[in-house]
Amino acid sequence: MKLPEATNFIEQYINEELEAGKFAATGNKIIVRFPPEPNGYLHIGHVKAMCINFGVKERYGGELNLRMDDTNPAKEDYEYVNSIVEAVKWLGFQPDRLLFASDYYDKLYEIAEKYILDGNAYVCDLSADEITATRGTLTEAGVPSPYRDRSVEENLKLFREMKAGKYPDGAKVLRAKIDMSSPNLNMRDPVLYRIAHVTHYRTGDKWCIYPMYDFAHPLSDAIEGVTHSLCSLEFENHRPLYDWVIEKAGFPAPVPRQIEFARLNITNMLMSKRYLKKLVDEGFVRGWDDVRMPTLAGLKNRGVPPEALKKFCADVGVAKNYGVVNAAQLDSCIRDNLNENAERAMAIVNPVKLTVTNYKGGEKLNFEKNPVKQLGTREIAFSGSVYIERDDFSLNPPPKYKRLQKSGTVRLKSAYIVRCDDVSLDADGNVKEIFCTYFPETHSGSNAPTDVKAKGTIQWVDAQTAQDCEIRQYGPLLKDEEYPDQDYGERLNYESEKIMRGKAEPYLAESADGTAFQLMRTGYYKKCTEDGKLVLSEIVSLKDSFNK
Repeated sequence: MKLPEATNFIEQYINEELEAGKFAATGNKIIVRFPPEPNGYLHIGHVKAMCINFGVKERYGGELNLRMDDTNPAKEDYEYVNSIVEAVKWLGFQPDRLLFASDYYDKLYEIAEKYILDGNAYVCDLSADEITATRGTLTEAGVPSPYRDRSVEENLKLFREMKAGKYPDGAKVLRAKIDMSSPNLNMRDPVLYRIAHVTHYRTGDKWCIYPMYDFAHPLSDAIEGVTHSLCSLEFENHRPLYDWVIEKAGFPAPVPRQIEFARLNITNMLMSKRYLKKLVDEGFVRGWDDVRMPTLAGLKNRGVPPEALKKFCADVGVAKNYGVVNAAQLDSCIRDNLNENAERAMAIVNPVKLTVTNYKGGEKLNFEKNPVKQLGTREIAFSGSVYIERDDFSLNPPPKYKRLQKSGTVRLKSAYIVRCDDVSLDADGNVKEIFCTYFPETHSGSNAPTDVKAKGTIQWVDAQTAQDCEIRQYGPLLKDEEYPDQDYGERLNYESEKIMRGKAEPYLAESADGTAFQLMRTGYYKKCTEDGKLVLSEIVSLKDSFNK
C-alpha cells in the first residue's frame, strides 16, 4: 500500500501504524468519526475538526461516521440533529453513515454489567457534590467511596434497580473502579451512569439511566470499528480513561487510538455552544442563524462561502499546542474568495446628489462584472444626475485627498471625469447638492486625447433609476479583544449591527436573493428581499488588516 505523504502529525502517526501492519487484519481500512452532541448548532470551531477528520477519510480512502453523541437527553433535540446534518452538507462533506450513540444503549448497558461482574464498576450512593469533594486534588489522593467494596451481587442488583426506575434522580450512580490515588483526576473512579428521569428525543421513556460521555464515547468508537478518535486538546487528559474503558470492555485489537489536536480559537468570537445558546435564549440575537453568529447556519445566512472556511482551516493548519487566530485571517480568506467570485455593483450608503449641469439626455455605459474572472460587462444607466457617497466629497479636504472637492476633479466609475463647480448647502451647512461639469472626451475606456486628469475614482448610482435600499453592516458580537478571559457578558457588543438607508442600482434589486456582490469601495454584501424591500447585508468589509 502506497501511503500518502504526511502533511501533519496526525497523518504521520497513521502512516507509522500502517507501515507497522497494525490494521493489516482489517485490510488497512482507516475509519474516523465526527461526533458532535446535538445540543446546539455547529459553529466555526467545528469546521476545523470536520476538515481534519474528512481530510483523513479522503487521503486514506477510508470511511467517516457522522455520529450524534446524544447521551444528555435534557439538552438534545431533532432540531439540532437536522442543523448538524445540514451544516455538514453545506460544507460539501459526505459522511459514509449517520449514527447515534443512543443506537448503542442496549449494548452499553450490557458492557456496564460486564464491568460490574469483572469487579471494574460499583454502585455509589454519594451525591454529585460528595463525589467531587472526595475526588482529591492534583497533590492529594481522593478518598474512596464507602460503597466501593460492595459485592458484585449487590452492585448488579442495585444497577438493575436503577434501570428499572426504582430510585430518583441523583440517588445513585455507577462508578468505574480504577484508582483513587491516580495523578490523573479523570481516573479516580469516574461516573459511568447516572439516573435521569428525562424523555429522550429518540428512545422516549425506555431509559431512566443514561451513560456518561466518557463511557459512551470510547465504546461507541469501538463498536463502530473506528481506528482513530481525532479530538481537540482538552480531551488529552481523558485519553487514559478512553483506553481503560475500551480495554475493560474486552474489545479485540486493533482498538481505536485517540489523537488530540489544538482546537480553533478566534479573537473576539464566542466558541461555546452553551454561551451561544444563551445569546439565543436571551434574545440578544435573532436565532442560531443570525448573521452575526459564528454558527455555520449564521455564516451561511451571512453569505460566507463554505470554501473560504475550509481554506481558512487549511491555512491555520493542524497544531499540537493551543493558540488563538486573529479574526482578520478569517475575514481575509472570505474576502479573497469573494474577490474572485462575486460580481461588482454600486450602492451608496450615505447618498448626496450630484448633478452634471452640461450633460443632456441619457445613455447606457459598460460596467465590468468581475475584473478577476473577466466575465465581461453589463449595461448601467447614466442620466447626468447621480448619487455619490457623502464621504466622497469634502468642502475642507485633508492633504492628499483624492476624491471630489470644490474646483477639483474625480472620475465617476465607468463614466466620465467631472469637476465640481458649485455646492448648495442646507440650513445647517450640510452639503445638499453638488453641481459639476463633465468632460465628454474622458468617457471610460475611450482613448481620446485629453488634458483633463483625475487622481481618484468614486462610485455612483444613477438618480433616475436608483432603488431605495436598506444597508446592514456588522461588527463582532464581542468587543475588548485584549481581555479574552473576561466574562463574555461584560464583552458583548451592543452595537454589533448598524442599519442605514441608501441607494442602489436596479441590477441589485433584479438579482436573485442570496447573490454576493462587491459593492465598490464599500464591501462584500449579500442581496436579500424582506417584505418587498431591497436589503444589502454585509458579508465582509473591503479593508484587509491581515498581514499575509
